[in-house]
Amino acid sequence: MPNTPDNQNDPENRGQRQATSRRGFASMDPDRQRQIASRGGKAAHASGNAHQFNATEAREAGRKGGLAGRRNSDSSQES
Repeated sequence: MPNTPDNQNDPENRGQRQATSRRGFASMDPDRQRQIASRGGKAAHASGNAHQFNATEAREAGRKGGLAGRRNSDSSQES
């Protein structure tokens, strides 16, 4: 018999991807991810590399987001 996980042939688990690694950022606890990301953000601001939106940039980004959302909803209603 091939070396397979015990639950691979279980019908309830069929088609579901099993976690194969406990390495990497994505496999970390969400709180741990948040801590690491927070440290990165603080370091970027401290070194002057972080971008800070001004009022004009924020307004333009909001306008573009609103247009994109409206465009997507219009196309789905035409079908």
